[in-house]
Amino acid sequence: MATAALAQTWARKLLPVPWLLCGPRRYASSSFKVADLQLEMTQKPHKKPDPNETLVFGKTFTDHMLMVEWTEKKGWSHPRIQPFQNLMLHPACSALHYSLQLFEGMKAFKGGDRQVRLFRPWLNMDRMLRSALRLCLPSFDKVELLECIRRLVDLDKDWVPDSAGASLYVRPVLLGNESSLGVSSSTRALLFVILCPVGSYFPGDAMSPVSLLADPTFVRAWVGGVGDCKLGGNYGPTVFVQQEAKRKGCEQVLWLYGPDHQLTEVGTMNIFIYWTHEDGVLELVTPPLDGIILPGVVRQSLLDLAQTWGEFRVVERKITMKEVTRALEEGRVREVFGSGTACQVCPVNRILYQGKNLHIPTMENGPELILRFQKELKAIQYGTKAHEWMLQV
Repeated sequence: MATAALAQTWARKLLPVPWLLCGPRRYASSSFKVADLQLEMTQKPHKKPDPNETLVFGKTFTDHMLMVEWTEKKGWSHPRIQPFQNLMLHPACSALHYSLQLFEGMKAFKGGDRQVRLFRPWLNMDRMLRSALRLCLPSFDKVELLECIRRLVDLDKDWVPDSAGASLYVRPVLLGNESSLGVSSSTRALLFVILCPVGSYFPGDAMSPVSLLADPTFVRAWVGGVGDCKLGGNYGPTVFVQQEAKRKGCEQVLWLYGPDHQLTEVGTMNIFIYWTHEDGVLELVTPPLDGIILPGVVRQSLLDLAQTWGEFRVVERKITMKEVTRALEEGRVREVFGSGTACQVCPVNRILYQGKNLHIPTMENGPELILRFQKELKAIQYGTKAHEWMLQV
């Protein structure tokens, strides 16, 4: 009944996903149902982190996980919440050999009223389904999966940190589990969700800017590829470039694309520039969702907030390094920043491009807009102000 009651509320938040040509609609079979959710409580609960303990991202996990199997013959199994445990995979598992694997990342926050809320999880469900169809992995009902996740978070809600800036990171994963070395669509799949408490990206009130290596030699994604999907295969190859950035004294990578060196993403974040455009109008600009850019949830949230304010032009448009260098020379750049689930909003103060260090005056300008975004997001996420973006657990 709970799922049915919430479905109407969620329906307008969940976007339709077009079918891709992954075969004769074999994925249109019924999804797993939260009504069939099975629960196995852990008999060996783990010790929760001390409130004063520094939480390293992705190192600490809660007591339970969600698990659902799928086969082409039988469809989805009953979903189950079970004690956190290792997976059993065949050595020829297609996810291990051919990267038939995708994931999501979202957060749950504990407010001053002690209520736990998920931040815009509908957008994550939309993106996860699009990624699944792109890999010819089985479809699922987004509302049913979200309710299963909500119940998992509710079960382990005592793991949500109380400290300022901390949250519970939610990691859904869907992988092909075909026990064959053939390169083909998978007839078996595994969906699971794990949770981990994470600390603030910026300890205390400090906000540390990052420097970027912009080297067109390296490309993250391309037209016709899968840059707009959250696939594990998009992330592994970036580790080498990240190490190259560190070797050259930079913290992150500014991914460029094309002969005109278009800005696409920053590390694993979307990128924004707050500047006075060549036409003299103050604007916030970010690259468009043209198949290369991952449609970030925080990215969309910043665009929505800025458009609501109506104080400057908000636009999605291609940006080139030529435009950026000219704007810097003319003193028109105010702030450059990345956005993502981990950091929310992260300032940029330097770009190493073609052997030159370009100073970005982000911090000299407050950073006024970044701090405003951070304050607004925190108020929404921690329940200081009621907002339709939050789903109460």
